[in-house]
Amino acid sequence: MIHFHIITLFPESIEPYLKSSIIGKAQEKKKIKVSFYDPKKFTRDRYGRVDRRPYGGGPGMVLEPDGMLRAAHKAVGSRRKAEVIFFSTDGRQFDEGMAKRLSKKKDILLIAGHYEGVDARVQKILKAKKISMGPYVLTGGELPAATLIDAIARFVPGTLGKAESLERSRVSSPEVYTRPEVLVWKGKKYRVPKVLLTGHHAKIEAWKIRKRT
Repeated sequence: MIHFHIITLFPESIEPYLKSSIIGKAQEKKKIKVSFYDPKKFTRDRYGRVDRRPYGGGPGMVLEPDGMLRAAHKAVGSRRKAEVIFFSTDGRQFDEGMAKRLSKKKDILLIAGHYEGVDARVQKILKAKKISMGPYVLTGGELPAATLIDAIARFVPGTLGKAESLERSRVSSPEVYTRPEVLVWKGKKYRVPKVLLTGHHAKIEAWKIRKRT
């Protein structure tokens, strides 16, 4: 079982997704586990404040290190084998190969920043791996965390109904069809490709390969 630990100010923003559908069932079957840690509950600030003005100036607020580090310690303690991930635009691009490798881990700590980011010392102290989910900027790390969990969970045995559901383990196509054979929409007919109706497996596989390239 993989235990995902998420440090976030807004667990409510992704918790419903992670409790639903395939990911929710994976938790019910104890294939994965997801825990949330709110740094506001770990800060030593009497008012629970965790955001501060950045040194050197800047347009927004930065999450201070103390609450984040204390939350991380609560999550994984000193477990050396825990994978720590810090979402950053200058990190390594997340891909399926990385997801497959991470699916072998037991504990994965995800640091979901917000506002203008997290004090850089957090990443250095925790020796966290910088990961980017794409060439764009989001308002927080919660969506990247949910995306990463979803991608990794697919490689955990028992999460998917069939092993064949893994896209890379079968000859798949970006185009899929189901009934009806002829769809009529606003007076126009849209048909399922004839090759898919032939039952000729070799021709169907060749069609799928062409669509993938």
